[in-house]
Amino acid sequence: MKFPKTFLAPACAGLLIAPFAQSKDCIPDNLKRENLAAWCIVPFDAKKRGPAERTEMLVELGLKHCAYDWRSEHVAEFEEEILQYKKHGVEFFAFWSTHPKAFELFKKHGIHPQIWRTMGSPKADSQDARIEEAAKGMEELAREAAALGCKLGLYNHGGWGGEPENLVAVCKLLRKKGYGNVGIVYNWHHGHGHIDDWKESLAIMQPYLLCVNLNGMNTGANPKILPVGKGEHDAAMLEVLVESGYDGPVGILDHLPAQDARISLQANLEGLKALLTARR
Repeated sequence: MKFPKTFLAPACAGLLIAPFAQSKDCIPDNLKRENLAAWCIVPFDAKKRGPAERTEMLVELGLKHCAYDWRSEHVAEFEEEILQYKKHGVEFFAFWSTHPKAFELFKKHGIHPQIWRTMGSPKADSQDARIEEAAKGMEELAREAAALGCKLGLYNHGGWGGEPENLVAVCKLLRKKGYGNVGIVYNWHHGHGHIDDWKESLAIMQPYLLCVNLNGMNTGANPKILPVGKGEHDAAMLEVLVESGYDGPVGILDHLPAQDARISLQANLEGLKALLTARR
């Protein structure tokens, strides 16, 4: 997924304004529907869609990018998923964790999705040692991803390995070791502890961000998964994201196993649209 270096949409191009001072009448390109990535829509879909049905759903919703999560029962469908996306113009944007079959298929079909993986929470005695241990634990995957032409996204999922400053420190160390393909994938639904310091957390992560996945955000993660626009902090957090000048990929998610993924995605699309409309 490629995005322009500024937030200037075609309708705003004549305004000659910097991205940090953009008009609120301009919707950032990375927040337009066709540039959003769908996340957590495979094992969390109550309808248990297969590759063809899932692709049809994405196309009907106007979504052209999918971050693919999976369970063991989906391995047999990996290739069909890739083929369906190619057939219908959907980007296989990211892949959760690792699997040798998937990596073989990436080579076969010439695709280069981001690979998202949670870091561990090392128990070493010092912070420097924990950073070194965490980096060492990701180094083999960073090397393998680089060989595939893929970026490796360190994915926040709670614990030490999900803290912004630790994600940045490990990312810096891996890059210092020569793995320029390593970055950070930050999920709001795993970031409730950083609602109050979102601006500061975003600032330190921004040079390394590969994707930001949105979610409705209430204090205390009550509930943890909520459509964008339904949380008490969503408008303020989205404003911080836009005003920061971040122009990289943005995802919306399902992550509700008892609900049809289409309903979840539609709710997020409508909520995000309402937030963006309210900015004008």
